[in-house]
Amino acid sequence: MSFLENQIMQSRTIAITGHTRPDGDCVGACMGLYNYIVENYPEIRVDVFLEPIAGSYKLIKRTDEIRQPEGRPEAYDLFICLDNSQKDRMTKGMEAYFDAAAATINVDHHISNTRFAQTNHVVAEASSASEVLYDLLDPEKITLSAAEALYMGIICDSGVFKYASTSEHTMQIAGRLMHLGVDSGRLIDEVFYERTYVQAQLLGQALLNSVRLFEGRCIYTVITREMFRKFQAGPDDLEGIVEQLRLTKGVEAAILISETEEGTSKFSFRSKRYMDVNKVAALCGGGGHIRAAGCTVHGDWNESLKIFLEAIEGQLVADV
Repeated sequence: MSFLENQIMQSRTIAITGHTRPDGDCVGACMGLYNYIVENYPEIRVDVFLEPIAGSYKLIKRTDEIRQPEGRPEAYDLFICLDNSQKDRMTKGMEAYFDAAAATINVDHHISNTRFAQTNHVVAEASSASEVLYDLLDPEKITLSAAEALYMGIICDSGVFKYASTSEHTMQIAGRLMHLGVDSGRLIDEVFYERTYVQAQLLGQALLNSVRLFEGRCIYTVITREMFRKFQAGPDDLEGIVEQLRLTKGVEAAILISETEEGTSKFSFRSKRYMDVNKVAALCGGGGHIRAAGCTVHGDWNESLKIFLEAIEGQLVADV
């Protein structure tokens, strides 16, 4: 029995959360654990807290039960944070719940994890937090609804099994989840590839506006507030853009910059073969993985872009 299973069994109330602006792995891990507890431990009261999720993730069972923090924070017996490397990147409003909990656990796969919980289980070489979580659960207790959530998390963070973090173990887990009844083709299409018309328009504009640098080895594009308004789009509609930039022939590093209404901008970084974009994101307080990272900057994004491009150029020159 894993430490996580043991801690769950000793608790009467459990809170689950992930990081701000939850992606597919964050939602997959959180909902995978939530469904696992609901269906195996009905005597435990468990709540899952996440910021609003993309529509494509709502095919996972019980996503309509996701809560947002409100009022005075409750003191849970156990607080489990998944796919989150820093306490201040937790779902907005959940830090107070975390501080009030009797026990806290952090399950993650980010190399930049700061080990902020009482118990931290971080496997940096894993494809996803969903993969790390699977290894902590009793495989005999994993139901179809939990399996679908975990599978979604794995395909989202492994790029449908094509990123370097995909291992033999990743594929073995995927096979076991499929054995439980997961419809792989449906999940991959609906979660990873299917786009709304708005998303397709935004992607097209982003590609048209993209800029290549350093002999075509770096590419970036900007989604401005005006573009969000023009296409009636939101942050959820950015899914897949930076990955499409990364796939441009000859490109090693790709950057997606998206403006927000709050006067901040989010940078998403991806690399193809050798560049460590985690080091690039860390220059402005961000982080993530070697091949995928991000950060949020305040003020004019142009000034931050100059800093990032200088760091990227340094890594490109080092590779020559």
